[in-house]
Amino acid sequence: MSEEIHKKEHDEKHLEKLTIKELREIAAEIPHEKAVHEMKKEELLAFIKEARGIKDETPVKKKKHIGKIKMTKPELKAKIRELKALRLQALESNENKKALRMRHQISRLKKKSRRLAAA
Repeated sequence: MSEEIHKKEHDEKHLEKLTIKELREIAAEIPHEKAVHEMKKEELLAFIKEARGIKDETPVKKKKHIGKIKMTKPELKAKIRELKALRLQALESNENKKALRMRHQISRLKKKSRRLAAA
């Protein structure tokens, strides 16, 4: 008896993961007036949940990923000039790692500006 209860709890949690054939088999066991074989998966899920008295929990909405803010070509060029000045300062003060980072940033921004020009 406890296995049967455990199985029902297991089924309630994972109904969405079942295939449409398995859902039709479950729906066929429930007394009904509608044609189960003509129902779509969402309709079958709603029918089974209603028959079993399961409250339909709405899934938590995920936040949409907001893309990076794209810069215009003049903004990119201004940023490159600013980074070049900072790189020169870093080289003069013997901060080689900082200068190297600046060089990589400048390189990335140059590539972006070329892509903008091509588009």
